[in-house]
Amino acid sequence: MPRSASLKVQRWGNSLAIRIPSSVAKSVGFHAGGPVDITPHKSGVLVTPKGDVRLSLAQMLAAFDPKLHGGEVMATAPVGKEKL
Repeated sequence: MPRSASLKVQRWGNSLAIRIPSSVAKSVGFHAGGPVDITPHKSGVLVTPKGDVRLSLAQMLAAFDPKLHGGEVMATAPVGKEKL
């Protein structure tokens, strides 16, 4: 999944715009209609998503740590008060 791209700045009405390739957008959690912050930076412009970031299934699975979750996604036997 590419995390960078070479793009051209385009005119969009009285503003300037770039198109963010879908592979780059997915890798940082951008989605259509999602709010972003844009900040001037010494090396260019910094664009970051605002609010909740939507992760893809691949990103969620990559962040899954079996040690934190007991090695299982779901318990296979009743535990605690659900035992009858």
